[in-house]
Amino acid sequence: MVFAENLKILREKKELTQQQLADALGISRSTIGMYEKGNREPDFETLETIADFFNINMGRLIGDLTPTKGKWIPVLGYVRAGIPMDAVEYIIDYEEISEEMARKGDFFALQIKGNSMEPKISEGDIVIVRKQPDIESGEIAIVLVNGDEATIKKVQKFDGGINLIPSNSDYDVQTFTNAQIESMPVQILGKVVELRAKF
Repeated sequence: MVFAENLKILREKKELTQQQLADALGISRSTIGMYEKGNREPDFETLETIADFFNINMGRLIGDLTPTKGKWIPVLGYVRAGIPMDAVEYIIDYEEISEEMARKGDFFALQIKGNSMEPKISEGDIVIVRKQPDIESGEIAIVLVNGDEATIKKVQKFDGGINLIPSNSDYDVQTFTNAQIESMPVQILGKVVELRAKF
């Protein structure tokens, strides 16, 4: 319902009727009405169009309208090889990071799938990730193995390769030699810097 309330607030601030807004956006008045009642959710492209029309960040459109100095970053449903991280269809939400954090690099968020990092990190949780191609041994990273969907694991380095270590003892440690890292490949996409648990 947050989007519904925000849309009505923004429309009324501009002193527009539902019909005037619908005409400006190229959609029907009944659709605007359904949006404002919370009976229908717009798709990503429509959200973008509405945010552009009101000249606000999309994260504020679907979240808190209060002005903020933070930065909104996309939450991705998953990451795969060869797919740009900002590919529209994989953005499922937005999270806000502080201005101070944003100055320290390029960030994205990822929704966790599976339970290999339980109990600390559970399925559905959101992790904030700083993009970087390497990390220190013992840090938690988002790792792409053999072009498949990215996974979250603690990375342990040793002479000749790395171990990807799950927190859940039901899962095995994955070991890769330096040759495998090059050939498969095994690619570190970024360092996990923050966990935002979902209840």
